[in-house]
Amino acid sequence: MTKHCYQCGKEWKLDGQPGRSESCHNCNEDLRICLNCIFYDSRVAHQCKERRAEPIIEKNRSNFCEHFDFIIRDWTGEESDLSSSKKAKEAFQKLFNN
Repeated sequence: MTKHCYQCGKEWKLDGQPGRSESCHNCNEDLRICLNCIFYDSRVAHQCKERRAEPIIEKNRSNFCEHFDFIIRDWTGEESDLSSSKKAKEAFQKLFNN
């Protein structure tokens, strides 16, 4: 279990939390984002389990949320909702293009 970039999986090895302007050294994606936060959950309101947090529109962009806490997880390569939406589109295409 590690702290890592949601996009490419590069491990965050520094102590503490990334700053708002810090990005992944591998893919250049922002690190202090909802998709890397322990409170992110696509199944709850505003996709955030922290009820006191202000709603964030762009979950893959850096923000000023004071509740950010870098999540520790295993890298599977399919962490983002973008990949699940891509899979859904492919399944839709298969269903209706036959």
